Amino acid sequence: MEQRSISMPVGVVVRKTPGVTKWAKWAWKAVAVLPGAGPADWRELRRDGESVEYHAGTLPLVLFRTDTEAYMTALANDPPSVYVVMRPSPTPDRELDLFLVTASAFEAQDYQDSSEEIVEPVPMPAGMIAWVREWIEFHHEDEKFVKRRRDKFDTDMKEDGIGDERIRQTADVYRSPNSKKRILQ
Repeated sequence: MEQRSISMPVGVVVRKTPGVTKWAKWAWKAVAVLPGAGPADWRELRRDGESVEYHAGTLPLVLFRTDTEAYMTALANDPPSVYVVMRPSPTPDRELDLFLVTASAFEAQDYQDSSEEIVEPVPMPAGMIAWVREWIEFHHEDEKFVKRRRDKFDTDMKEDGIGDERIRQTADVYRSPNSKKRILQ
């Protein structure tokens, strides 16, 4: 039986830098992914002054055979990207929670539309690009474009003017030409 999906654990590296406005003390940005990473919970990786990079966590990157067009869009980006979705944390001890890692540009767009989450495109490593491309090559099927046809609906017997049918003069400015023909006949 053909696989419907495959999964890979992906670590997410998040950078915390000082905010540039008085309203935001810190700025958070997903900057890298680590394919095949082990579990982590905001482990500090590097510190440079006030900027700190964390291995924020590891989430599964799941590819579905029905979403190959969305993966092709993500690979077409310059550079090819995987998307990290983060949400404000409900707990006071941390500001963000990792929510999702996806290779689907369409799914990432859906999360961006809500403006509740932070969605960051992160460059895909070469090995991940090859993994996603292999999945696409095996499962992608082009869909034939089918033009939608309009329903056949007879509009000749409908009143399309706002004129008063009792008025039999041709100078009625509110009557459309089709309704005028019916009245005069």
